[in-house]
Amino acid sequence: MIVRGSIGGSRVRVHLSNAFGTIPLVLGAAHVALHGKGSAIVEGSDRPLAFNGKGSVTIPPGAEMISDPVALKIAPLAELAVSVYVPEDTGPASDHFSSFRTTWISKEGDVTGAPEMTDATTLEAWFWISGVDVEAPAAAGTIVAFGDSITDGASSTVDADRSWPSVLASRLQANPATQNVAVVNQGIGGNRILSDQFGVNALARFDRDVLGVPGVKWVILLEGINDLNGPPAGGIFKQASADDLIGAMKQMVQRAHDHGIQVIGGTLTPFGRATPLVETQRQALNEFIRHGGVFDGVVDFEQATKDPQNPMDFRPGFNNSDLLHPNDAGYKAMAESIDLKLFTSKGSSAPRR
Repeated sequence: MIVRGSIGGSRVRVHLSNAFGTIPLVLGAAHVALHGKGSAIVEGSDRPLAFNGKGSVTIPPGAEMISDPVALKIAPLAELAVSVYVPEDTGPASDHFSSFRTTWISKEGDVTGAPEMTDATTLEAWFWISGVDVEAPAAAGTIVAFGDSITDGASSTVDADRSWPSVLASRLQANPATQNVAVVNQGIGGNRILSDQFGVNALARFDRDVLGVPGVKWVILLEGINDLNGPPAGGIFKQASADDLIGAMKQMVQRAHDHGIQVIGGTLTPFGRATPLVETQRQALNEFIRHGGVFDGVVDFEQATKDPQNPMDFRPGFNNSDLLHPNDAGYKAMAESIDLKLFTSKGSSAPRR
């Protein structure tokens, strides 16, 4: 499984999760290395992972394990290859089904330390891996990009790091004042704030996916369009209103502030297939995000991507044709609309309490 870092460092550790498993997850071995090309790793970079000094680990249902740190020098924005060996049935796997990264799955046997995985099948998903930490200077901080498929990177080019959080990470590394600022993408396709469908609802996962991230100082919140569009099939929640989502957003902001984390609100991008009711509610929510006085900062993603002549639609060249998800150019425009001064001590304000 291939993941890209943001800031560089000389020691790393890997989080492996059985959050949604129903039986104990036995991991016979796990390795991390610098990614080469395809399924290959960079020669000499392979590092076996240990958990409390042991090369294998059993993770109970609902739990996560963090590996012991290993010495591995990685450059900013470097790609890492994480390999795991599962010697027995795992039950339902905790996975991220839309990684927009190629994953290689071998035939039977432990090949976690192999220089290349031959005769493998491929798909675009991560299994059990829930994070990679890089040991960073004390002054470093993390931005959590928290949202749905538009944060996850739906419709972006596979293996190209074209989601807006990925482009933001590149911008931060290119700016000398923000090179110690990391980005963690916690977007889940189909996610909602108030009801479950793809992943648990945002209110329920906020502690794990935001407050539980090491070094988090900022969260960019971009979510709600799926709630406005209606409930999941068979769901118990009705179609959410802007007022429903405003109340939920206030809850998340308060929880973040209680932990000294600043919250930056992102306005919802256009949705050309919205009904008049949904469009009215989207505009009301965006006005709250811009002018409600709740957020520590605002990124106007709508303004960055909408067609001035047809505000319900994306600017020509920014959409993949479904009228909902940006393409690579649209994600780039979103990332470039973010003022990097939000992430410097000079440009940040103290969290409200």
